[in-house]
Amino acid sequence: MNRKQFIILLVLVAVVGAAGLFVRHQNRASWKGAATTIGQKLLPNLPVNDIAQITIKAGAGEATLIKRDNLWRVHERGDYPANFSQISDLLLKFADLKVVQSEEIGPSQLGRFELLPPGSAANSGTLVEFKDAGGKVINSVLLGKKHQKKPAGNSPNDEGWPDGRYVMAGVNTRTLAVIADPLDSVQTGPAAWLNKDFLSIENPRAIAVQFPEATNSWKLTRASATNDWQLANAAKDEKLDSTKVAKVTNPFGSPAFNDVAASNPAGQTNATLMTVETFDGFTYVAQIGREQAENYPVSFSIAATIPTQRIANKDEKPEDQARLDKEFKDQQARLTGKLAKEKAFENWTYQLPAYSIDEVLKSRGQLMVDGSTNSPAPAQP
Repeated sequence: MNRKQFIILLVLVAVVGAAGLFVRHQNRASWKGAATTIGQKLLPNLPVNDIAQITIKAGAGEATLIKRDNLWRVHERGDYPANFSQISDLLLKFADLKVVQSEEIGPSQLGRFELLPPGSAANSGTLVEFKDAGGKVINSVLLGKKHQKKPAGNSPNDEGWPDGRYVMAGVNTRTLAVIADPLDSVQTGPAAWLNKDFLSIENPRAIAVQFPEATNSWKLTRASATNDWQLANAAKDEKLDSTKVAKVTNPFGSPAFNDVAASNPAGQTNATLMTVETFDGFTYVAQIGREQAENYPVSFSIAATIPTQRIANKDEKPEDQARLDKEFKDQQARLTGKLAKEKAFENWTYQLPAYSIDEVLKSRGQLMVDGSTNSPAPAQP
């Protein structure tokens, strides 16, 4: 090797060494920058009290939660009331999320972590946006695939279990973070955010079901909560089966619904009407449509007769009047409050699970002792 070649070789070694040092310095700077975020909040200073709208998008699904008139509502369900505690928990959780791992990634790696923008792509993420009352985005988080905790044995057949999630906070960011929460509560289905509080029919004294086919209709009554149920307009050869009757005499006692319609339909074709009167003076009329996908569409109208004045007993002692007056006013207030609360359920059509409705939609003949016939003249509610 001559002198000239030796000099060229030295120059190449110097260039390669300098390039290596530069790359190493860049990598160290990148990891140092990522490390500074570990242990810090993912969304520092998130103004929870200023958030008035939350949108959650994934694929074709979307849920929009809006705070209007100081009440959270589900936009895709005609502004039906949302579950406040569920939303409150979500906001507090995001405000407190901490980063446990962080690094810079390029656009080509987004699909690997399921962090592509929401859409039809298989590796797209779930976008959560927090907005103010004017609809301006305050902050956002893109949720990717769940982080899996590997078992101690490292078995190739054991995929572990989710103990966190890959996320990217904000927009136009290249920082991938891992949080120690899989965020399973973040749902894109609007039904998942509905307030599931519902009406409850207590102490029925009369129950009538009017089917589209009139001969299937029936009405049951009882004189008191301890009396047996009687069939109205019963024919001589009709005998109720007490076991079968017991299954239909607590309609909507503890109902639950799966979803609500975005708006209340004007009416349902060939609907079955169930009318329930209670000992408290309440009357519920349920309009039950045809079963669809293991759900019945049901809408309600509710009325009540609440006494405005207590009728004193002639044998009532003077010293008892004050107590009885107070009990009457307390009862009056309770019934008035119950009516106001349950009237709010009138404006919607609910999707009730089929198993809860099938139990009470028995025809007249199905309530009879085997071998008994049913009257051709149906009972009228």
